[in-house]
Amino acid sequence: MVAALTVAIALQQLNSLTPTEVKEGWKLLFDGKDLKGWHNFKKQGVGPGWVVKDGVLTIDDPGTAGDIVTDGKYEWFELQLDYNLDKGGNSGIMFHVADTGEETWHSGPEVQIYDHAAAPGVEISGYLYELYASPVDASHPAGQWNHLRIIVAPKKCETYLNDVKYYEYELGSKDFWARVAKSKFAAWPEFAKSKTGTIAIQGDHGQVSFRNIKIKVLKG
Repeated sequence: MVAALTVAIALQQLNSLTPTEVKEGWKLLFDGKDLKGWHNFKKQGVGPGWVVKDGVLTIDDPGTAGDIVTDGKYEWFELQLDYNLDKGGNSGIMFHVADTGEETWHSGPEVQIYDHAAAPGVEISGYLYELYASPVDASHPAGQWNHLRIIVAPKKCETYLNDVKYYEYELGSKDFWARVAKSKFAAWPEFAKSKTGTIAIQGDHGQVSFRNIKIKVLKG
């Protein structure tokens, strides 16, 4: 009886905002019940590979999930979420995704989510894919929850994993574009060009779960 009550309370606390967060302008992007506010990239609705159960959003079948994007578009924001990888799981969070590209990553920079030990050339969780890395690996192993915090602001963008700062950069700076020029994204003229766009979750690379997805719009 006590155990059941504890579980019920824990579920109530998932995917919710405190009164302070509401005052600060935070909004939930996932309510723990359904995928209202999301759709597959350049499609209507969400593929059956995405499953919501017990307050958790899971890529259950990467073959029928596909990348999903928010209905809303965002310019400057702070995004926070928890993720949990299966062994070898792989996903990513993209931002400023334009509707015109063939794939989400053709326009949106991606914060990597990947179950792999740090090694030369490996894009581990928290990296801004092919652009910015971290000297430390603060990720928890497969099967444990990780907390990701992404700040996209005019003067300074930052990424934190499990409360550890990974890097900072300025969108559109000389350093940023120099790194893009050396990456695979140099082949895609729309990459990082949009000043606003949807937020995407990559859904075709492995089984990954998400919860507590929330966003706060920042002033320019």
